[in-house]
Amino acid sequence: MADQKGTKAIQSSKAMFGSRTDVGCVRDHNEDSLVVAPPLFVVADGMGGHAAGEVASEIAVDTIAKLAPKTPDTEALGKAVIAANYAVINAAQEKGRHGMGTTMTAAILDKERLAIAQVGDSRAYLLHQGHMQQLTRDHSLMADMIEAGEITPEEARVHPQRSVITRALGTDPNMQPDLYEINVTAGDRLLLCSDGLTSMLEDFEIQQTLEETRDPQKAATLLVNQAIAAGGFDNVTVIVVDIAGNSAKQLAKTRRHSVAWGIFVVLLLIAVVVGICYGSYRYVSNLAYLHDDNGQVAVYQGIRGNFFGHDLSHLDSVTDVNTDDLQPGTASHLREDGIRADNLDEAYSLVDQYRDYVDQNNAEQEAREQSAREAQEARNQNSNGSSNQNGTSSNSSSSNSSSSNSTSGSNGSSTTQNSQSGSSSSSGTSTNTNSTSNSAGSSNSQSAQSSSTTGNGATR
Repeated sequence: MADQKGTKAIQSSKAMFGSRTDVGCVRDHNEDSLVVAPPLFVVADGMGGHAAGEVASEIAVDTIAKLAPKTPDTEALGKAVIAANYAVINAAQEKGRHGMGTTMTAAILDKERLAIAQVGDSRAYLLHQGHMQQLTRDHSLMADMIEAGEITPEEARVHPQRSVITRALGTDPNMQPDLYEINVTAGDRLLLCSDGLTSMLEDFEIQQTLEETRDPQKAATLLVNQAIAAGGFDNVTVIVVDIAGNSAKQLAKTRRHSVAWGIFVVLLLIAVVVGICYGSYRYVSNLAYLHDDNGQVAVYQGIRGNFFGHDLSHLDSVTDVNTDDLQPGTASHLREDGIRADNLDEAYSLVDQYRDYVDQNNAEQEAREQSAREAQEARNQNSNGSSNQNGTSSNSSSSNSSSSNSTSGSNGSSTTQNSQSGSSSSSGTSTNTNSTSNSAGSSNSQSAQSSSTTGNGATR
């Protein structure tokens, strides 16, 4: 404990708690006392004037330090506070200092268990996850009046009887402390203080300082300085404790969780990789493509290429479709990169389309060839018919010439013999005319016969 300009400052070498007490700006002596001896933390605010309040608070904290349990046992802690009450009463009687007394807020913290014994208007606060809560209830006239609805907390701060307390050590042999047993967690912050702090600063100001100042010793010092700056009308004592909780267990638990989580993440990644590989394999296995294989359309399952030396496709079949029979663009694709299909069914459907195309092409080619043959045969038949017609015309001309000559001879004979037989000449002429007429539409033999008949007629 160090004393600098009326200020008692206690700082532990550990960083988990810090404390400070100060006489303030008005009083000429400090009647507050405190204990910082983990797991025990105590604040006592003496009353009764010079050499009375200070003695009372020191007797109380000395007694509690000797008798307090080592674990958060509220019943044992309460008995220690009752023993401190008797010690203050006995000291007052022995020294003749009637009216000597003190408040007391005592706390025992072990990991995540907190036990508190409370008498008077010194307070305990807990800052938990951004919310500060007052753990204790003041034994004061102002607290009773606020609970009864007679005044507001704001009015209590300036009430002329704001320093009147209704319960304290050293005033009543039957005094009983209020006892609290609380669960806390790592990261929480515990504050014990005398009313010299809470009468100068409002709760939101205290919370702001506790939240903004992470080092507990700096936080305790800053709170005391703020109370002094606000007026410092009373002694000010502050203890700030950062709760580590089951840090070792939590660290081990965190490590176990970290290891388990790491294993889970690794397994998850492996599962994802396996899933991706399997999905890719299934996807690739379902794919297909068509490619030229020595002039034939071949069906492959998979995709073209290889992975670490392993082919990603295999030949499924070589079809009967000739690549050269397909359209030039299709044939070019088949010879170069191939034609991709989503699956084998689609690949074979393309083969069927190619086969239908080839069959249709062949049928059209055969039809064109058949049409050409029939046209050629028709041209040949037309040529033969023209030759026969020309021969018939020539023979007819020759017959007509012979017929003309015969007729001319017969007419001569008829003319010569006209004087001898007029009727015979007429008959012969008539016959000759008929024969000549018939020879125009008849063959050569018929013309000859007609001519012979005329001659015989003329002779007769």
